Amino acid sequence: MSTPITLTPQPLSPEAFAPYGWMLGKGLATAPATAAFSNAATDFWHEHAFDTGPSGQTEVLWVKYRIQDPNITTLENHLLTQQALIPLTGAVIHIVADSKPEGGPDLSTLKAFRIPQGQGVCMRPGCWHSSRVAGGEVACLMLTRISTTVDLVAHLNGGKPATESELRPLEQSVLVTL
Repeated sequence: MSTPITLTPQPLSPEAFAPYGWMLGKGLATAPATAAFSNAATDFWHEHAFDTGPSGQTEVLWVKYRIQDPNITTLENHLLTQQALIPLTGAVIHIVADSKPEGGPDLSTLKAFRIPQGQGVCMRPGCWHSSRVAGGEVACLMLTRISTTVDLVAHLNGGKPATESELRPLEQSVLVTL
């Protein structure tokens, strides 16, 4: 049996997360001047142009994470759409990996990020991922593609073949520090 991979979550930054997608919540100073507004009452700015892929409709999901198991046994991948995750009530530990050329997760690229409440990530299609929390329950806002959710729920609830997502058991033991 191979040595387990141990992951320590690193702080979220645009540079560190770039191989997997985009950090969200970088702040007003990072926005182009033509897409930002600030006054004494409010700030708003362009953060990211979300892409659901061809013929996809954007969906807003409300997700509650409770899993505190440090053993990562399976990773999930969405083939067509970006997916955004924004923790609203606490921090989330998000595990990500690139895809191998033949399609599975490339464990040499495996990383864990601590996403604080009020920031977030948007993963590229093909980014393998899993989420954990250090304690309690964390509510998150998620942007995804409607058909990807329908496809994944049919797979998880009814065992139907998934066509827009993939869940793959890992070939090596992975532990994340919570």
